[in-house]
Amino acid sequence: MSTIGSHGLMISVCVEMLYRELPFVERLRAVEQAGCPAYEFWRLAGKDLDSIVAEQQRLGLICAGLLGGEDGRIADPSSRDRYLASLERAVAAARKLGAKSLIVTSGDRIPDLSPSAQYTSMVEALKESLPIVEPRGITLVLEPLNSLVDHRGIFLDRSADGFRIIDEVNSPNVKLLYDIYHMQVMEGNLIATIQANLDQIGHLHVADVPGRHEPGTGEINYRNVFRAISEAGYRGFVGLEFRPSVDSAAALAAVRNLL
Repeated sequence: MSTIGSHGLMISVCVEMLYRELPFVERLRAVEQAGCPAYEFWRLAGKDLDSIVAEQQRLGLICAGLLGGEDGRIADPSSRDRYLASLERAVAAARKLGAKSLIVTSGDRIPDLSPSAQYTSMVEALKESLPIVEPRGITLVLEPLNSLVDHRGIFLDRSADGFRIIDEVNSPNVKLLYDIYHMQVMEGNLIATIQANLDQIGHLHVADVPGRHEPGTGEINYRNVFRAISEAGYRGFVGLEFRPSVDSAAALAAVRNLL
């Protein structure tokens, strides 16, 4: 599989945040022209899946992942059926795309439900997801988000809680999506956390703080971060999920220089 840079990391471009000026399918061509081997995106809704599959195959790109379970919140037991139904749809799409990972999030806090009940609901929802994803070779990657800037009200906003949920689910098909941007906002201690929990991490996202711009524009020492995760033996995708401060091609070139 193609990698980028001396660290040998597998790079995926989030085409929901980069190349937004282009029609969706044309963004894949821009990714290929930038020399990146893979792309990822968020929602299926409003997208022509057949056109995406055809363009991906024409360009020889890899789909690193997309959202799984767009409907319902896994922290909310009352929306469990909707979540599982939408997960089935996402798995079917992932198989057409050849994607091996689906991203799931908790949803917002529910004022009338205790935190422990919402935590339990997440564990139960992920366990009920296993018969859907395990036979098809799909891994769910659970993503904690920051609740201070971008996702005020989100329930799961700490990596330690995410790792604890994954321990309870206890399946190789459920891992954590460790978003370096979100976790820098919430808790810092990035390298040590990644190194200590590497076997539970199935995907990484990167952006800098503040602003959620490309690595190298803010306070995170991404040269050290990239080196550390490579030396630790991380073999999953590193998703470039940032808001470019310049045009997308220039921002990707700057990240390649860091790598």
